[in-house]
Amino acid sequence: MTMPSTVDHRARSYSLAHAYWLAKASGLAYKDNAAIEEQARAWGFEKVRHHQTQFTPPFPLQDTQAYTTASDHMIIIAFRGTEPAQIKDWLSDATTPPRRGPGGTGYVHHGFAEALESVYPQVKDALEEYRTNDQSIWFTGHSLGGALAVLAGARLYLEEPRLAADGVYTYGQPRTCDRLLAAACNKGFKNRMYRFVNNNDVVPQMPPEPVFTHVDALRYIDSRGRLHETMPLLGALTDRAKGLTADALAPASDGVRDHFIDAYVKALEKNLT
Repeated sequence: MTMPSTVDHRARSYSLAHAYWLAKASGLAYKDNAAIEEQARAWGFEKVRHHQTQFTPPFPLQDTQAYTTASDHMIIIAFRGTEPAQIKDWLSDATTPPRRGPGGTGYVHHGFAEALESVYPQVKDALEEYRTNDQSIWFTGHSLGGALAVLAGARLYLEEPRLAADGVYTYGQPRTCDRLLAAACNKGFKNRMYRFVNNNDVVPQMPPEPVFTHVDALRYIDSRGRLHETMPLLGALTDRAKGLTADALAPASDGVRDHFIDAYVKALEKNLT
């Protein structure tokens, strides 16, 4: 397969190339505003709007950041993630009860709901302003950003169907919601919501089940960097063990090393080429 030189603005369905470019868009969310605007223009997007909210203690995050970028045929909304250590400590805290989900459906992690709520009106306003040509809409994000992308997509689907996304692609996303909301997402985004997990990435394993769960459509990257559309539980456990022993000097760091967005981008690029 030949590596495409840029985003396919007319994409309407799943492809490995589209997953790669949305991973790149997720990584771009970590950059400063000027870098985001420069890269978006290079990818053929004429409009960019930044979304940011600052938090005050004791909320465990400093801020929520995202950007919306639009062309005549496509709109991408990418949410920024956070450092693995920070989100790990946050998700290990089980003292905060879940919060009612979008449209009153199911329950979600309280911190995710608060983080999304802080920028959701800005995101919705940008979508309403930029969607003038029936452009496709894509939500994406890495780590915490993946959780926010799922919730934003679910919220539009359940509360604003006219702005429903064409797809949601996440990378290293934590468990975000209960089984009821996950079922609604599986139904509403069948063949349109994809969750990429890189081998021993620790973040998708939190917060604990059974209170929180994942949506169905897993795309698993094994210890050799190969992408699988399905991975039986036994096979996944065996492969994760291989990943842990790949670095004899630092096996405990594998879960954090596998989490970085660059690891996802490189793996997807390897599968493309």
